[in-house]
Amino acid sequence: QVQLESGGGLVQPGGSLRLSCATSGLSLPDYYVLWLRQADGRAREGVACINLGDGSIDYLDSVKGRFTVSRDNAKNTVYLQMSSLKIEDTGRYYCAAARGGGSCPLSPLSYGDWGQGTQVTIFP
Repeated sequence: QVQLESGGGLVQPGGSLRLSCATSGLSLPDYYVLWLRQADGRAREGVACINLGDGSIDYLDSVKGRFTVSRDNAKNTVYLQMSSLKIEDTGRYYCAAARGGGSCPLSPLSYGDWGQGTQVTIFP
């Protein structure tokens, strides 16, 4: 499978961004997609995941109520709408896919390769 991330940028605290993950090679409904991020000096962390089949979702606690993950299966694209952004949301955001059913895991270790990522910088 291939993922291509886009939509990052530089915004002030409280701002919003929408990231896109264009996928190919995923056979529905057997895949999850994870949004993960990595900031300088920190480990990668799963931010949000979605089951492309049944649409079930999970979020990192610190982004609940602020981030929304969604998918458009017709366009083979997964989105991450980010609102009320905080400085600590700064990082490079990636999407990754894994085959499976049921609840999607948030651990990046459960997923395969990710794309080049897109940089999100929250700057006052």
